[in-house]
Amino acid sequence: MPHIPYGYKKNGKAVIDKLEALQIKKLFMAYLSGLSLNSAAKEAGIKKCHASIKNMLANERYLGDEYYSQIINKETFEKAKTEKLNRAQMLGRVWEPMLKEDSIKRFKYTVPTPDKNYEDPFKQAEYVYSLIKREEIQDGDE
Repeated sequence: MPHIPYGYKKNGKAVIDKLEALQIKKLFMAYLSGLSLNSAAKEAGIKKCHASIKNMLANERYLGDEYYSQIINKETFEKAKTEKLNRAQMLGRVWEPMLKEDSIKRFKYTVPTPDKNYEDPFKQAEYVYSLIKREEIQDGDE
């Protein structure tokens, strides 16, 4: 079994730690009231780093499953998720993936016969590579 999340303790299976579960609920409420991650954690009495607090707000185990009992209801969890996204967008911290082009560009390469010969093989290769011409093939062209 991996790490037991904050708010639970292991006793054969994960059971709710009443004090920590109360802190988790306070964390969600404080964050939804407009406090920053660190301020919400401080308000809830949780001493964790910024990244840990952010992960707590995204931890679906708090919704409950076959191993973990529910600490946070789905509505509160979704509100926190939406609030996190809204704050990230407001701060310009959400990047949309670049759209892929519909088609793959195809190219045609031509190499004319070299008309110069160099003693140095590296210079000869450089010369021959400089002769290569690339042309994009448009739809319908072959």
